[in-house]
Amino acid sequence: MINIRLKDNSIKEIEENISVYELAKSISNKLAKVAIVGRVNDELVDLSYKLKENDKVEILTYEDKEAIDVLRHSTTHIMAQAVQRLYKSAKLAIGPSIDNGFYYDFDVEKAFSEQDLEKIQCEMDKIIEENLQFERIDVSREEAIKLMEDKCEPYKIELIKELPEGENISLYRQGDFVDLCRGPHIPSSKYIKAFKLLSVAGAYWKGNEKNKMLQRIYGTAFEDKKALDAYLNNLEEAKKRDHRKLGKELKLFTVMEEGPGFPFFLPNGVVLKNTLIDFWRQLHIEDNYIEIETPIMLNKKLWETSGHWYHYKENMYTSVIDEEEFALKPMNCPGGMLVYKSEAHSYRDFPMRVAELGRVHRHELSGALHGLMRVRAFTQDDAHIFMLPDQIKSEIKGVISLIDKVYSKFGFKYSVELSTRPENSMGSDEEWAIAESSLSGALDEINMEYKINEGDGAFYGPKIDFHLEDSIGRTWQCGTIQLDFQLPQRFDLNYIGADSEKHRPIVIHRVILGSIERFIGILIEHFAGKFPTWLAPVQVKVLPISNKFNDYAMEVTKTLKDNNIRVQLDDRDEKVGYKIREASNEKVPYIIVIGEREVADKTIALRTRKNGDQGTIALDEFIKNIKVEIENKDI
Repeated sequence: MINIRLKDNSIKEIEENISVYELAKSISNKLAKVAIVGRVNDELVDLSYKLKENDKVEILTYEDKEAIDVLRHSTTHIMAQAVQRLYKSAKLAIGPSIDNGFYYDFDVEKAFSEQDLEKIQCEMDKIIEENLQFERIDVSREEAIKLMEDKCEPYKIELIKELPEGENISLYRQGDFVDLCRGPHIPSSKYIKAFKLLSVAGAYWKGNEKNKMLQRIYGTAFEDKKALDAYLNNLEEAKKRDHRKLGKELKLFTVMEEGPGFPFFLPNGVVLKNTLIDFWRQLHIEDNYIEIETPIMLNKKLWETSGHWYHYKENMYTSVIDEEEFALKPMNCPGGMLVYKSEAHSYRDFPMRVAELGRVHRHELSGALHGLMRVRAFTQDDAHIFMLPDQIKSEIKGVISLIDKVYSKFGFKYSVELSTRPENSMGSDEEWAIAESSLSGALDEINMEYKINEGDGAFYGPKIDFHLEDSIGRTWQCGTIQLDFQLPQRFDLNYIGADSEKHRPIVIHRVILGSIERFIGILIEHFAGKFPTWLAPVQVKVLPISNKFNDYAMEVTKTLKDNNIRVQLDDRDEKVGYKIREASNEKVPYIIVIGEREVADKTIALRTRKNGDQGTIALDEFIKNIKVEIENKDI
């Protein structure tokens, strides 16, 4: 008999050589039925894994995200098997699980069509019915290469050769199909209850545009049909909310072939963007920030000093000016450091909260570009807070409070992640330890829940990331707080302390909206284009029933404009029903209809986007109500 420790830290005595699945069954038959994968000593393992003395064991089920990820990854193996059954010459690349789904890349003679996806899905159903067992096989590097050579799998051979010398390699077999994989996997194909192949796209091998273009099939899998149907319904809803479609319909922005990745904002989009910026700017004034503006292009020497030239150059656009190399800024931070350094500072100046709405440029692969969500030029709502060591926690808490003010105005819920030191970091162990403990300490003091995201910090410091949840449950990473001990050193920043000696300031980098362009894309989809009145590019449309009521309609329009309400007069010689439908499609919050009765009574007939026809109301009363709504930024 051996002892193992369960998730609740209780000790359980079991027989030697028992598997994770057998342990689940000894606890309860119900648990064994829903078990997907085990976690032993913090490592995910197959349910067939044999337990040893003092192992710490957790059994994951359909309720655990990691188990669903394993289910989805196993589904990619079934998909790859189906593809090779149907298309004998298909070569396998990689097939990971991703957020809400999975994909697999294939090298095939002819691009997949929608009809091909249907055939592959049917073949997968047959494989699932065969109840094939997933079997792990551990082999040497040489054995793995020989097997993949026999199977004519060049991409797998390349991956194996990139693994460290002497490392044993795991393969997984189901039926006659074998794939290179670390695992773990579900016990058998019958565990796949509900899946759907969604789309196909081109993808370069290893994401490098110099490599061959492969065919990538996307799909998803869930624990049951109900969960799958809910997800597919959300996908349909997401299509309706697609910011590229709505951006065109609402005349907010466009992307032209003359500037891929460089969006053009149209008049309505500029109003929306400026309204968002005005809101952002007012909050920062109230929070005692000052605002600066730094150049878009700066000398290579600056980027060498900041470290970007060595850590980020492949994402930067460069040019030669007066025989010297320059780069468009991918980040605002180095310019902010120069502004700080442009004059002397005392400890009495701190904290210095310096904001910048800075235009940045980053090279993105053409295949990654996506409307406003992934662009090559965007505006970051940056700020750099220069402070003393004993101000770190209070300033972090102040930024969190400001972020909460912003997100709450749009009705966003959010979750928080603390990302720690990455492999290619700058700075000492001591500096990183202080930085990480300062961030976690601030979060702990305000009792904010957060997850640790190991190794995903910036190269100069750890960070807190804020993930928004939109109205249909999707998450978006927007706000971030980064604590930096490195750039002040690299730029030799200092201040005169109370002891009259020079000291080094500490810097917080932070954004709230992130990319303003991307945040607008998120808002379009979050509200499905039905922006709150305070944010709507056009807040009111005035529609005279016929030309003979135009004079009063113009009078109403002018009165609204004089009260700083964004209004448009539609005095075209069209039927009023047509004009109402058009205004409704433009998702305008309020429509005012002017007819004979309204002219006679000096009133307005009001329709709202939410509740339709509201009858007749005095213009003054409407103005009073809408101004309160705009002032309060109601959603």
